[in-house]
Amino acid sequence: MNYKFLGNDITPEKLKSMTPDERSVLCSELRDKILNTVSSNGGHLASNLGAVELTVALLSVFDYRQDKIVFDVGHQAYSYKLLTGRFDRFNTLRQKDGISGFPRISESPYDAFDTGHSSTSISAAMGIARARDLEGKKNYVVAVIGDGALTGGLAYEAINDLGHSKTKMMIILNDNEMSIDKNVGGLSKHLGKLRISSGYISAKQTTESFLRKLGFVGRGLIKIILAIKDFFRFLIYRKTPSMFDDLGLIYYGPIDGHNTDELIKAFDAAKDIRGPVLIHVLTQKGKGYKPAEENPSDYHGVGPFDLASGVVSGKNSYTTVFANTITELAVKNPKIVAISAAMTLGTGLDNFQMKFPGRFFDCGIAEEHSVTMAGGLAVSGFTPVVAIYSSFLQRAYDEMITDCCYMNSHVVFAIDRSGFVGNDGHTHHGLLDISYLNSMVNMTVFSPRDYTDLKRCLAYAVDTVKGPVAVRYPRGTSPFEAEGPLYSDISDCVLPHVVCDYGDDFAIVSTGKISEEADRAMEILKEQGILGKHINVTMIKPMPAKEIWDLLVGIKNVFSLEEGIISGGFGEALERELQILGFESDVTVFGVRNPIVRAMSQKDQIRYCGLDAETVASSIRSALSR
Repeated sequence: MNYKFLGNDITPEKLKSMTPDERSVLCSELRDKILNTVSSNGGHLASNLGAVELTVALLSVFDYRQDKIVFDVGHQAYSYKLLTGRFDRFNTLRQKDGISGFPRISESPYDAFDTGHSSTSISAAMGIARARDLEGKKNYVVAVIGDGALTGGLAYEAINDLGHSKTKMMIILNDNEMSIDKNVGGLSKHLGKLRISSGYISAKQTTESFLRKLGFVGRGLIKIILAIKDFFRFLIYRKTPSMFDDLGLIYYGPIDGHNTDELIKAFDAAKDIRGPVLIHVLTQKGKGYKPAEENPSDYHGVGPFDLASGVVSGKNSYTTVFANTITELAVKNPKIVAISAAMTLGTGLDNFQMKFPGRFFDCGIAEEHSVTMAGGLAVSGFTPVVAIYSSFLQRAYDEMITDCCYMNSHVVFAIDRSGFVGNDGHTHHGLLDISYLNSMVNMTVFSPRDYTDLKRCLAYAVDTVKGPVAVRYPRGTSPFEAEGPLYSDISDCVLPHVVCDYGDDFAIVSTGKISEEADRAMEILKEQGILGKHINVTMIKPMPAKEIWDLLVGIKNVFSLEEGIISGGFGEALERELQILGFESDVTVFGVRNPIVRAMSQKDQIRYCGLDAETVASSIRSALSR
């Protein structure tokens, strides 16, 4: 589609010279491009639709060629990409060899910092601003952070430092009352009070509409009022009481985040203040696309969808099986409580929340707090189930160790998005969890192969394990539906089991969903006359080495397969434990060597890392022929 303004020839000078009407057209074109691309490729939709005017205003005031803009998380930076030289590549968004869904320094010199996780922008921007000051430069540094990300503790560590040091930089608080789910906590209530003062936005529109009806006299009054408003603008905004003032920042707002004129005036008024400034901007997530406006959580991160019909809920997934199982367990066990870190819908805990509102706790984007609070619940006799994505749980590594594992507390970690996650790319992969979980004392770790396995693991983790326990499961679906009642043979998940036994030429020992590739590799090799055994291991810590060794009688060539990094992972632990028992051969480990695996489909990522059935079969055949 040909656009009137949006294209590769957009420059800071063009943006600065645009009229309000031209900027309005540009915003419409940005939304059109984002909607059409995300509906085709998938991506983060609601957050990007809400940040269009904000981005246009930012780039109308600041020069991205020298000023530095750090987007928190970065899932709202699509407009920024389109306006900073990536229009012609935008159709490759989140595709193999395409542009990332998040800011990446390697992708553009105009991306100031690699982002992907929450609450990092103020710290990163402070580092950039201090480097600027050390070098005697004068460029501006801006951090754009959402009210959801502002629930993360790291943001306050940075604000505390910033308020003390008075480093010159600007924070844009993009307040849409949402992170992924509806925001919770004291900060949300405080911002709610500040939003009350934003009644001037609707009052202004109502007053202007009334005055215009008065004809010539009304229009004259409008001009007088606007002149007075412009003169006192900063003083009026500054009268709003704010905790940010107490923390040493100059607070300015709230401002209508969909009015580019208001935003530009605010940025211009505040950018030359010596010291840190926080500008509070009110936006609507999903702006411009009614389904996303009405259900922003459903349109946070989406796969490809039809624009006319909107997002349609998919089939069963590991997340829904977890959600249904933990709710069923909680019916019978009143001591089970569930904890989310602002991911109620993402982790499937919304049904648990509705059924047991008093036993559900959403802590905001605060993984460390969530885990330590779970430790407190556990020592008080409850069974907390902490559901957090694998890559986000990395933030609570220390709390898992010191506040749960050292006390051998019974905390159940439901680790969603383990392994490859597809088009979100390397900041969201769960490729490190086996390695970091293996380092934790007293920790029991399960890596289920399918839905039935997951149900058994959860039941065993809740009812049988006495200390900390992690159940890691992937994003997406399984080809095998859950079978049998919840409590049927739950102890089966403890012991390794033989998936197929064709002969003793070799053995593949797999864990997790990647075992599907091992299944296919076995069939490929069988057709070539190479006959082996496939052993699947669900409980991977403590490693059931003796039971695995018993299944390896007569087999010397052993290969392990996992969807995680090799270093410190399942295969290395398997080889070590087998050799302690006296196994004399090495274990050839199939795993991920470098966790920086860029955006592409999960299947392509598996193939890229050499973990697909064809590559595994070929590697085994080559190894056996030596």
